[in-house]
Amino acid sequence: MSRTDLIADAFTIIRNATRAYKEEVFIPYSNILSKICQILKEHEYIENFKEAETKSFKQIKVYLKYDGKKSLISQIKKVSRPSRRIYKKKDENFSVLGGYGLSIISTSKGIFTDKQVKKEGLGGEVIAMVW
Repeated sequence: MSRTDLIADAFTIIRNATRAYKEEVFIPYSNILSKICQILKEHEYIENFKEAETKSFKQIKVYLKYDGKKSLISQIKKVSRPSRRIYKKKDENFSVLGGYGLSIISTSKGIFTDKQVKKEGLGGEVIAMVW
């Protein structure tokens, strides 16, 4: 099976797993998804993640985080699509829900959050929004 957008597929897997109250989930491996999982862990949206080697390919095992029965990820959305890229300049606002959410932005220096991009004075492609 050929996948054209690994990030959107991974977000759908995570979204479905949180709605089904799963403790852990496997998503396809890529360097970008690994960095996104690291950002989600730093901001306490997921418990942990690790690379898992299966027979034919690598995957990322994501341990989801809950507060009682409520997932800490209320919504996870892919903003830029292969057919429609969304870019923001360094002067434009990146915040989600007035700062309560998190934007993940791909810049020329790497993948950062909205607060890091504002601090560094960078612009880039908005990959995702999480709240």
